[in-house]
Amino acid sequence: MTDFAPLRRALISVSDKTGLIDFARALADRGVEILSTGGSAAALREAGIAVRDVADVTGFPEMMDGRVKTLHPKVHGGLLALRDNADHVAAMEAHGIEAIDLLVVNLYPFEATVAQGADYDTCIENIDIGGPAMIRAAAKNHANVAVIVDTQDYDKLLGDLDQHEGRTCPKFRRKLAQRAYARTAAYDAAVSNWLAGQIGDAAPRRRAFAGTLAQPLRYGENPHQKAAFYTDGTNRQGVATARQWQGKELSYNNINDTDAAFELVAEFDPADGPACVIVKHANPCGVARGATLAEAYARAFDCDRTSAFGGIIALNMPLDEATAKEITGIFTEVVIAPGATEAARAVFAAKKNLRLLTTDGLPDPKAPILAYRQVAGGMLVQDKDNGTVDAADLKVVTQKAPTEAQMADLMFAWKVAKHVKSNAIVYVKDGATVGVGAGQMSRVDSTRIAARKAEDMAEALGLPQSPAKGSVVASDAFFPFSDGLMTAAAAGAVAVIQPGGSMRDDEVIAAADAAGIAMVFTGMRHFRH
Repeated sequence: MTDFAPLRRALISVSDKTGLIDFARALADRGVEILSTGGSAAALREAGIAVRDVADVTGFPEMMDGRVKTLHPKVHGGLLALRDNADHVAAMEAHGIEAIDLLVVNLYPFEATVAQGADYDTCIENIDIGGPAMIRAAAKNHANVAVIVDTQDYDKLLGDLDQHEGRTCPKFRRKLAQRAYARTAAYDAAVSNWLAGQIGDAAPRRRAFAGTLAQPLRYGENPHQKAAFYTDGTNRQGVATARQWQGKELSYNNINDTDAAFELVAEFDPADGPACVIVKHANPCGVARGATLAEAYARAFDCDRTSAFGGIIALNMPLDEATAKEITGIFTEVVIAPGATEAARAVFAAKKNLRLLTTDGLPDPKAPILAYRQVAGGMLVQDKDNGTVDAADLKVVTQKAPTEAQMADLMFAWKVAKHVKSNAIVYVKDGATVGVGAGQMSRVDSTRIAARKAEDMAEALGLPQSPAKGSVVASDAFFPFSDGLMTAAAAGAVAVIQPGGSMRDDEVIAAADAAGIAMVFTGMRHFRH
């Protein structure tokens, strides 16, 4: 590899013109000749910067609506030629090819075009061809050529030139080459995944995944694990797109738990009133509605005050001052909401370690997006669980039907159970969880744990009896035997919602009838592993 490569000629062709003028002027001031195309060239000339059109170099005009402009030997030869290879140098001289020492390209905004909901033809027109071809060529020849694909590298390149007297160092060029190939890989992944969706192929032969670094993390789930946080460019409302107002940098576990909390609270439409979710270790330990946001928080907190300490709070409405004051009563890691009043932010300002995140809205719980998980030697890919049921979808299978109030609680419990690790059992009463059993190998154990949580709540609040008395219960999957249902009945549950579908459904239904419990089937399971 050439040690330090001189920078005499640069080719600039960018879609995103952020910082372009200042950067190009700094190059020109350092004696760098600038080649450019189309809108980039026009912008530079308008700013009074000398530019040479690529069409003058190639001898061919831009054609076919700009589809063909840089796909030419005089461009790619200038990028790919090895400066210390005599044959390459001879070919350049024979064909009038001038060396290009710096390529600055950011691609047509394909991802943004798709995100805006553009039609098929518009998306196709925003697939860049010449840009990726030049980027790959320049990155391959990073022994001689520097390539920039991100505007945030402009100042870094100028600093490298100043440090090395107008030359670029090999270590920096190698880093730029990695970033260049990562960009084209991400770009191609976006195009191929979009096309898979357009043709309705849920399992394409090859699937690519890509992300853009949002922040390096101090460590992963544990201090010995290295980690980083990447965004996927979908702009889904949530932790990846939120604004952080205060507090320490988010950790790996903070991000994971905040996502879990916000995705759950999005199940509760703000039009139906305030809702609050408190999450600990990716499981909800309290979920409630209330007449006010402060009341919703207080009711969620009362489900499991012990687990709520150091938890993550998600709200379905903008944070207000009254709710902020309630939240600061105990230590909380993160609060995320679709907005926050100035007064609420002022309350939180006194809690420097409390992280406050705000978004522009709630994520759509019904949106069709992919979820994926790495396994040894491969990747599991599936649709995100966006399944929902309405009251009209439920089948009453017992002699006793739920009352209207019980049906509302059943629907509430079902939404929560969808976001609890399996085996999941959720007790709900009057629009608030009163017991949650999560992640047990036995459904009976989850039922017992949730009932015990309700008993603990009664003791902590000084209640005369467990709030599970008169509650409803949601089970994320069917009861394979009647023992789980009978455990819930013994705890005081009066109605049950579950998918149904067990070989012993008749036995479970008979047990419910014998206990005087109402039960409905959803026909939909919500395993969450």
